[in-house]
Amino acid sequence: MRIVLTGGGTGGHIYPLVAVARKLKEKNCELLFVGPAGEMEKKVMTEEGIKSKHIATGKFRRYFSFQTVTDAFKVPFGIMKALLILLIFMPDAVFSKGGYASFPVIVAAWIYRIPILTHESDSIPGISNRIIGKLSRRVAISYPRARRYFLESKVLLTGNPIREGINQGSKEKARQKLGLTEIKPVTLILGGSQGAQNINKAVTDVLPELLKSSQVIHQTGPIGYDEVVRRAAVAGIKAGREGYHPVPFIEAQDLSDFFAVADLVISRAGSNSISEIAANKKVALLIPLSNSANNHQSMNAYELAEAGGALVLEESNLGRHIVMEKINKLLTDTNLRSSMSKNIQPFYHSDATDKIITGIMDMVK
Repeated sequence: MRIVLTGGGTGGHIYPLVAVARKLKEKNCELLFVGPAGEMEKKVMTEEGIKSKHIATGKFRRYFSFQTVTDAFKVPFGIMKALLILLIFMPDAVFSKGGYASFPVIVAAWIYRIPILTHESDSIPGISNRIIGKLSRRVAISYPRARRYFLESKVLLTGNPIREGINQGSKEKARQKLGLTEIKPVTLILGGSQGAQNINKAVTDVLPELLKSSQVIHQTGPIGYDEVVRRAAVAGIKAGREGYHPVPFIEAQDLSDFFAVADLVISRAGSNSISEIAANKKVALLIPLSNSANNHQSMNAYELAEAGGALVLEESNLGRHIVMEKINKLLTDTNLRSSMSKNIQPFYHSDATDKIITGIMDMVK
């Protein structure tokens, strides 16, 4: 069976594709990734041994940008190239992670009447996915709230597929790698695969105080790393010492170990991040991206908060005092920690990948 994978742009789209791809490989499917030529897409697909074809994609922005104009011209070229790629490969089905990166491929597949299964990971789908959902035969969703945006007969509630083994890390390996002690708790800070400037600044602003009560593992993003190290140095803290461990990017195996050792996770509120936190049953402080499409990160975060599974802090409210107040509460309030660890668990669906595989297989019977 031949399956095309499409999506990309962020780790939150790429890693679920990988989770599904690994299961499809077990069924001896021939896979082809078709999407943007980003560094992450190239790196991950090469590591996974998945053949790739790259096309032009265009992103619709909700703010004025000349790139929106130029991107509008990229989409037709992307569709034409996707039509050629699919004609040559002629897959039995397409699995799409959705978003602007998959749009040209979905249009091409729809023209050829190739069955499409799209995964919507957020509680509110973006414009691209609302259109893609109309062209898809099946739509897998992570949050029940997303059901209202698609034709009911197409919808399958699966949860979000996450990287295999992400919740099977080793505390001991993390301690050995970074020289962590067992005396102080560990705070793991994740700003997404690209990092988050506002989170980086908030962390470095409170770093001296934070290190009094916690060791810190801080994924800064490749672009933000040097600035974070500089700001920490200005505060008198050297990277890799005094319990502070900034890293540009955390690879999958290290991330599972860091999740295992963490007592608190501070993170963006992308669906993939929430699913991985839930899989590890961790106490979480979520800082949703303020300008995410359709405000989906805030919606994800508050859906979790309403269930008692996390605390939410808006990006516009990252003052030193409130940041430390939230962190100290989550590190020291035993009853709160226990209830949050329990309440976040339903947001992890251990069978999400298997349900998506079944959905793909059912389409091509």
